[in-house]
Amino acid sequence: MVNLNGTLQSTQEGKVSINNRGLQYGDAVFETLKVVSNRINFWEDHYFRLMASMRILRMEIPMTFSMEFLENEILKTIMASNLTNDTCRVKLYVNRKEGGKYTPKTNDVDYFIELEKLEIPFYTIDDVPYEVELFKDYYIYSNLLSTVKTTSKITNVLGSIFAAENGYQNCLLLNEKKMVVEALQGNLFLVKGNLIITPPITDGCLRGIIRKQLIAICELSKEYSIEEKSISPFDLQKADELFISNVIMGIQPITRYRKKEFTNKVSKELLQKLNAKARLSSMSD
Repeated sequence: MVNLNGTLQSTQEGKVSINNRGLQYGDAVFETLKVVSNRINFWEDHYFRLMASMRILRMEIPMTFSMEFLENEILKTIMASNLTNDTCRVKLYVNRKEGGKYTPKTNDVDYFIELEKLEIPFYTIDDVPYEVELFKDYYIYSNLLSTVKTTSKITNVLGSIFAAENGYQNCLLLNEKKMVVEALQGNLFLVKGNLIITPPITDGCLRGIIRKQLIAICELSKEYSIEEKSISPFDLQKADELFISNVIMGIQPITRYRKKEFTNKVSKELLQKLNAKARLSSMSD
């Protein structure tokens, strides 16, 4: 089932207009959520990021768009899909209403929700090869718009095609200063000894939900320290570990970059703490 502005429709019947501004201009934002047994992981963080994204894009936030309202709309869609006791990947889109060219006729918004079933409720790490390479054809720019989850993701699409054509499991994106910003679908972390480094938001990386959780975990850790610092391509080969984070997979260790192979000890330790945090988050929401 899909939810179009509160109306539930079958996936086959649900249609988005060809005049949809998200389709025509990339004039939309979205959140990707993991829902386990009808509880949304880190929902408060997702909600406030969505509100911030809408403000940055000068969208009018409806009075009805409370945290409770959107949560109920998500859970209503899950219930109608008979997935209440399952694990789901949910995408919540918000686009500016139809009308206008580059200059919109209104800043009011529509929303729609789609979902798919996932098999594993908790985060796991599979010990399988995961090789990455730099994607250097196009850059991410270190400005505020790069930190927002808009539907303008063509650099990520082209990077994904490059990875698939060349046998890589992912690519790392660079900004205009030739610093490593993030992976195609997640934030990047580098481990060197007891220090964990992740690029700062000012480098143009996404304001990731799991990135935020891992920074908080590391700040409370006695074993590791965390630093938000720019990462150069040269730094990658000096690392002990590299890993990617996002809300669906949690943590994905990188096993190889060029001739360097990496361990995943820290990744596995952090994943245990992340799973505990996810459980606490869903219980408190």
